[in-house]
Amino acid sequence: MAERLPLPEWIVEREPKSGSVEVICGCMFSGKTDELIRRVRRAPFAKKNVLVFKPVIDNRRDPNTVNTYNDAKHPAISVSSSGDILKNIREDTDWVAIDEAQFFDDNLPDVCNILANVGVRVIVVGLDTDFRGESFGSMDSIMRSADKVDKQTAHCAICGETATRTQRIVNGVPANFDDPVVVIGAEESYQARCRLHHEVKRD
Repeated sequence: MAERLPLPEWIVEREPKSGSVEVICGCMFSGKTDELIRRVRRAPFAKKNVLVFKPVIDNRRDPNTVNTYNDAKHPAISVSSSGDILKNIREDTDWVAIDEAQFFDDNLPDVCNILANVGVRVIVVGLDTDFRGESFGSMDSIMRSADKVDKQTAHCAICGETATRTQRIVNGVPANFDDPVVVIGAEESYQARCRLHHEVKRD
């Protein structure tokens, strides 16, 4: 069960206002972070202040940026918990984007709703399912209460058709169901696959 989060004073004192929670989800290599960057780059044109967050556990690239496989990047703040997102947000923040949301703790849905309820636009990006095809982290809960959900797709590494699933690869073969759910990696450990070619080995 998620612990109760201490709220910054400015949130406690702010009048309720309708913000939003929008989710960008999908399998690996589906362009989720590309879409995040596309949206947050519009903030200056809308005269909005935006902060982007990522989990410390995602150590594949620069801890101070979110990055795409096409080498696009945007400044970001690495945090250890969803509570740290609240601690880093300023009173003048209009938009908040959270990358790799599946790696955060169970408080993240509350953080998203707290911010949306005081007028912040919250953009949440993450894998909706893990390599087993099961709900990943708190993404399912966030999507249930979101105002908008966009599901991205990729191309299957086997047949080239539309891919909606993430395939974990271990020593060149599909991972076993009992393998760890969280393993940080990229092309060397994962593939996008369609429904037909997604495999989960069971002993």
